[in-house]
Amino acid sequence: MAPQIVRQERAVPATVRAAIYARVSTVNLGQDPAMQTRELEEYCQRRGWEVHDNYVDNGYSGKKDSRPHLNRMMQDAHERRFDVVVVWRFDRFARSVSHLLRALEAFNSLGVQFVSLSEQVDTSTPTGKMVFTVLGAVAELERNLIVERVRAGLRHARSKGKRLGRPKVDADGHQVATLRRAGRSWREICRQTGLSKGTAQRAYSTEKSVHGLPKNHSRPIPSNV
Repeated sequence: MAPQIVRQERAVPATVRAAIYARVSTVNLGQDPAMQTRELEEYCQRRGWEVHDNYVDNGYSGKKDSRPHLNRMMQDAHERRFDVVVVWRFDRFARSVSHLLRALEAFNSLGVQFVSLSEQVDTSTPTGKMVFTVLGAVAELERNLIVERVRAGLRHARSKGKRLGRPKVDADGHQVATLRRAGRSWREICRQTGLSKGTAQRAYSTEKSVHGLPKNHSRPIPSNV
Protein backbone atom coordinates (compact mmCIF):
# COMPACT_ATOMS: atom_id res chain seq x y z
CA MET A 1 0.00 0.00 0.00
CA ALA A 2 1.46 3.33 -1.09
CA PRO A 3 2.11 5.80 1.74
CA GLN A 4 -0.26 8.75 1.87
CA ILE A 5 1.20 12.22 1.76
CA VAL A 6 -0.49 14.55 4.20
CA ARG A 7 -0.36 18.20 3.26
CA GLN A 8 -0.10 20.68 6.07
CA GLU A 9 -2.00 23.86 5.47
CA ARG A 10 -0.02 26.97 6.25
CA ALA A 11 -1.64 29.22 8.78
CA VAL A 12 -2.75 32.44 7.18
CA PRO A 13 -1.24 35.31 9.18
CA ALA A 14 -3.83 37.57 10.74
CA THR A 15 -4.15 41.00 9.23
CA VAL A 16 -2.60 43.68 11.41
CA ARG A 17 -5.13 46.40 12.20
CA ALA A 18 -3.62 49.87 12.53
CA ALA A 19 -4.98 52.95 14.25
CA ILE A 20 -3.73 56.23 12.81
CA TYR A 21 -3.52 59.20 15.16
CA ALA A 22 -2.95 62.77 13.96
CA ARG A 23 -3.18 66.16 15.64
CA VAL A 24 -2.80 69.85 14.79
CA SER A 25 -2.81 72.65 17.34
CA THR A 26 -4.53 75.28 15.19
CA VAL A 27 -6.78 74.97 12.16
CA ASN A 28 -6.62 78.57 10.96
CA LEU A 29 -2.87 78.84 10.31
CA GLY A 30 -2.59 76.43 7.42
CA GLN A 31 -2.04 73.33 9.52
CA ASP A 32 -3.68 70.37 7.85
CA PRO A 33 -3.75 66.91 9.47
CA ALA A 34 -4.27 65.38 6.01
CA MET A 35 -0.51 65.61 5.43
CA GLN A 36 0.05 63.40 8.45
CA THR A 37 -2.72 60.90 7.71
CA ARG A 38 -1.70 60.55 4.05
CA GLU A 39 1.89 59.60 4.91
CA LEU A 40 0.72 57.28 7.66
CA GLU A 41 -1.77 55.55 5.37
CA GLU A 42 0.98 55.03 2.77
CA TYR A 43 3.23 53.57 5.48
CA CYS A 44 0.51 51.14 6.58
CA GLN A 45 -0.07 50.13 2.97
CA ARG A 46 3.64 49.37 2.48
CA ARG A 47 3.62 47.13 5.53
CA GLY A 48 0.40 45.41 4.52
CA TRP A 49 -1.57 46.71 7.46
CA GLU A 50 -5.29 47.38 7.43
CA VAL A 51 -6.24 50.85 8.66
CA HIS A 52 -8.90 50.40 11.32
CA ASP A 53 -9.65 54.12 11.75
CA ASN A 54 -8.16 57.61 11.62
CA TYR A 55 -8.28 59.46 14.94
CA VAL A 56 -7.72 63.17 14.28
CA ASP A 57 -7.81 65.97 16.86
CA ASN A 58 -8.08 69.41 15.24
CA GLY A 59 -7.19 72.47 17.28
CA TYR A 60 -5.96 70.67 20.42
CA SER A 61 -2.66 71.30 22.15
CA GLY A 62 -0.34 68.38 22.75
CA LYS A 63 -0.02 69.52 26.37
CA LYS A 64 -3.58 68.33 26.99
CA ASP A 65 -3.68 64.70 28.02
CA SER A 66 -7.42 64.55 27.33
CA ARG A 67 -8.57 65.06 23.73
CA PRO A 68 -11.79 63.76 22.14
CA HIS A 69 -10.32 61.46 19.51
CA LEU A 70 -7.32 60.48 21.62
CA ASN A 71 -9.73 59.39 24.34
CA ARG A 72 -11.79 57.48 21.77
CA MET A 73 -8.66 55.75 20.49
CA MET A 74 -7.59 54.75 24.00
CA GLN A 75 -11.06 53.32 24.60
CA ASP A 76 -10.87 51.33 21.36
CA ALA A 77 -7.44 50.07 22.39
CA HIS A 78 -8.90 48.67 25.60
CA GLU A 79 -11.56 46.97 23.47
CA ARG A 80 -8.80 45.36 21.32
CA ARG A 81 -10.05 46.93 18.09
CA PHE A 82 -6.56 47.36 16.61
CA ASP A 83 -3.05 45.97 16.98
CA VAL A 84 -0.79 48.96 16.43
CA VAL A 85 -0.93 52.75 16.80
CA VAL A 86 0.85 54.79 14.15
CA VAL A 87 1.73 58.48 14.59
CA TRP A 88 3.63 60.91 12.42
CA ARG A 89 5.85 62.16 15.24
CA PHE A 90 6.05 61.78 19.02
CA ASP A 91 4.93 65.37 19.69
CA ARG A 92 1.76 64.84 17.62
CA PHE A 93 0.76 62.27 20.22
CA ALA A 94 2.14 63.74 23.45
CA ARG A 95 4.34 66.66 24.45
CA SER A 96 5.45 65.36 27.85
CA VAL A 97 7.55 62.28 28.46
CA SER A 98 5.30 61.23 31.34
CA HIS A 99 2.15 61.28 29.16
CA LEU A 100 3.89 59.39 26.36
CA LEU A 101 5.21 56.79 28.76
CA ARG A 102 1.81 56.25 30.41
CA ALA A 103 0.27 55.67 26.99
CA LEU A 104 3.07 53.31 25.92
CA GLU A 105 2.71 51.34 29.14
CA ALA A 106 -1.03 51.06 28.54
CA PHE A 107 -0.45 49.88 24.95
CA ASN A 108 2.18 47.39 26.10
CA SER A 109 -0.20 45.87 28.67
CA LEU A 110 -2.87 45.57 25.96
CA GLY A 111 -0.52 44.01 23.42
CA VAL A 112 -0.74 47.06 21.14
CA GLN A 113 2.43 48.18 19.38
CA PHE A 114 3.40 51.81 18.79
CA VAL A 115 5.08 53.29 15.73
CA SER A 116 6.38 56.84 15.27
CA LEU A 117 7.10 57.39 11.59
CA SER A 118 9.48 60.39 11.80
CA GLU A 119 11.58 59.01 14.65
CA GLN A 120 11.48 55.51 13.08
CA VAL A 121 10.51 53.93 16.40
CA ASP A 122 8.61 50.65 16.41
CA THR A 123 8.04 49.03 19.82
CA SER A 124 7.74 45.61 18.18
CA THR A 125 11.48 45.71 17.32
CA PRO A 126 14.44 45.39 19.71
CA THR A 127 15.43 49.01 19.04
CA GLY A 128 11.91 50.22 19.75
CA LYS A 129 11.83 48.27 23.02
CA MET A 130 15.13 49.89 23.99
CA VAL A 131 13.66 53.35 23.33
CA PHE A 132 10.67 52.43 25.49
CA THR A 133 13.05 51.42 28.32
CA VAL A 134 15.04 54.65 27.96
CA LEU A 135 11.84 56.73 28.07
CA GLY A 136 10.83 54.94 31.25
CA ALA A 137 14.19 55.72 32.84
CA VAL A 138 13.95 59.38 31.79
CA ALA A 139 10.43 59.68 33.21
CA GLU A 140 11.54 58.10 36.51
CA LEU A 141 14.51 60.49 36.68
CA GLU A 142 12.16 63.41 36.01
CA ARG A 143 9.88 62.34 38.88
CA ASN A 144 12.82 61.91 41.27
CA LEU A 145 14.22 65.35 40.36
CA ILE A 146 10.84 66.97 41.04
CA VAL A 147 10.61 65.28 44.45
CA GLU A 148 14.15 66.33 45.33
CA ARG A 149 13.50 69.95 44.27
CA VAL A 150 10.40 70.05 46.48
CA ARG A 151 12.28 68.64 49.45
CA ALA A 152 15.16 71.07 48.92
CA GLY A 153 12.70 73.96 48.82
CA LEU A 154 11.11 72.83 52.09
CA ARG A 155 14.51 72.49 53.78
CA HIS A 156 15.47 75.97 52.59
CA ALA A 157 12.21 77.44 53.88
CA ARG A 158 12.65 75.80 57.30
CA SER A 159 16.24 77.06 57.54
CA LYS A 160 14.91 80.61 57.18
CA GLY A 161 12.37 80.07 59.92
CA LYS A 162 9.34 80.03 57.65
CA ARG A 163 6.30 78.17 58.89
CA LEU A 164 5.00 75.67 56.38
CA GLY A 165 1.43 74.68 55.81
CA ARG A 166 -1.75 76.66 56.04
CA PRO A 167 -1.64 79.79 58.20
CA LYS A 168 -3.19 79.46 61.65
CA VAL A 169 -6.64 81.00 61.97
CA ASP A 170 -7.26 83.12 65.06
CA ALA A 171 -10.60 82.06 66.46
CA ASP A 172 -12.32 83.85 69.33
CA GLY A 173 -13.35 80.95 71.52
CA HIS A 174 -15.20 83.22 73.91
CA GLN A 175 -17.34 84.60 71.08
CA VAL A 176 -18.11 81.10 69.79
CA ALA A 177 -19.02 79.91 73.29
CA THR A 178 -21.25 82.94 73.83
CA LEU A 179 -23.11 82.29 70.58
CA ARG A 180 -23.55 78.61 71.49
CA ARG A 181 -24.96 79.56 74.88
CA ALA A 182 -27.37 81.85 73.04
CA GLY A 183 -28.64 78.81 71.12
CA ARG A 184 -27.03 79.57 67.78
CA SER A 185 -26.41 76.70 65.36
CA TRP A 186 -22.96 75.97 63.98
CA ARG A 187 -24.10 77.26 60.60
CA GLU A 188 -25.16 80.57 62.09
CA ILE A 189 -21.93 80.84 64.11
CA CYS A 190 -19.81 80.17 61.03
CA ARG A 191 -21.73 82.76 59.05
CA GLN A 192 -21.31 85.38 61.76
CA THR A 193 -17.66 84.72 62.64
CA GLY A 194 -16.36 83.76 59.19
CA LEU A 195 -14.88 80.54 60.56
CA SER A 196 -15.18 77.04 59.21
CA LYS A 197 -17.24 74.59 61.23
CA GLY A 198 -14.18 72.59 62.28
CA THR A 199 -12.29 75.71 63.44
CA ALA A 200 -15.30 76.99 65.36
CA GLN A 201 -15.81 73.64 67.08
CA ARG A 202 -12.13 73.41 68.07
CA ALA A 203 -12.25 76.95 69.48
CA TYR A 204 -15.36 76.05 71.45
CA SER A 205 -13.75 72.88 72.85
CA THR A 206 -10.66 74.85 73.87
CA GLU A 207 -12.80 77.50 75.56
CA LYS A 208 -14.69 74.83 77.49
CA SER A 209 -11.51 73.10 78.68
CA VAL A 210 -9.87 76.36 79.73
CA HIS A 211 -12.79 78.05 81.45
CA GLY A 212 -14.77 74.99 82.46
CA LEU A 213 -18.10 75.88 80.92
CA PRO A 214 -21.11 74.08 82.43
CA LYS A 215 -22.10 70.90 80.67
CA ASN A 216 -25.57 72.21 79.92
CA HIS A 217 -23.96 74.88 77.74
CA SER A 218 -22.51 72.28 75.37
CA ARG A 219 -25.91 71.75 73.77
CA PRO A 220 -27.71 74.91 72.69
CA ILE A 221 -31.41 75.33 72.11
CA PRO A 222 -32.29 73.29 68.97
CA SER A 223 -31.99 75.36 65.82
CA ASN A 224 -31.20 74.93 62.13
CA VAL A 225 -27.86 73.13 62.20
